Amino acid sequence: MDDRRRVKVSKYLSKHLRHDPERLGLTLAPGGWVGVDELLRACGAHRFAVTRAELDEVVAKSEKQRFAFDETGERIRANQGHSVAVDLQLEPTAPPEQLYHGTGAGSVDSILATGLERRGRHHVHLSADAETARRVGMRHGRPVVLSVAAGEMARAGHAFFVSTNGVWLVDAVPPAFLRRA
Repeated sequence: MDDRRRVKVSKYLSKHLRHDPERLGLTLAPGGWVGVDELLRACGAHRFAVTRAELDEVVAKSEKQRFAFDETGERIRANQGHSVAVDLQLEPTAPPEQLYHGTGAGSVDSILATGLERRGRHHVHLSADAETARRVGMRHGRPVVLSVAAGEMARAGHAFFVSTNGVWLVDAVPPAFLRRA
């Protein structure tokens, strides 16, 4: 599969596994899982046929590891970033002392004043390293990396989770725990 097709399939899966499963007639099971065969049938029925080989390649070659198969390979899910109600069944996890958030320069003043909010998603997404956060910030214009005092937040009672692909998740980051990296 060429890169253009892989990106197109990945975006299609992101839209439907994270934001609009109902559009394909899918219902996410606990953990965000859906049967692979069910997903492939639904894609085909909506005129976007995807083969199992293409699905395997998208999961394996996704730089951001957006999707995962269960241990049997019979179910798939988006690892995080959902806007639909879903319990990903993640356990609270002690974070490192520092985590990072990448954003565009135009948003920095507002974020430092009001904190990071999950908005339409289930969680605020944080990175374990500044370089990953910088790459995320590039999607929003001139990138700025913010440092999050995650260890301090956890000691103050904020629950952190880590997705299968290593993205750190938290409900919100109050401004007192943020600064420019």
